[in-house]
Amino acid sequence: MNRIKEVLQEKGITQTWLADQLGKSYNMVNAYVQNRQQPRLEVLFEIARILGVDVRELLKVE
Repeated sequence: MNRIKEVLQEKGITQTWLADQLGKSYNMVNAYVQNRQQPRLEVLFEIARILGVDVRELLKVE
C-alpha cells in the first residue's frame, strides 16, 4: 500500500501532472494511486523526488 493519493491531495497536484512528470500514462499513475499496482522501487523514489517528499512519506505501514 502507498500514500501517493494522499500526498497528491495534500499538495494539490493532479494525477495527470504527475504522469507527465514521470513520463508514464495516466492509467499507470492511476493504478499506483488506487493501489491496484505498486510502482517499482526506482519509480517510487522518482515520485518522491517529483513531489518533494521523503520516500518514506509515500509508504503506508500498517
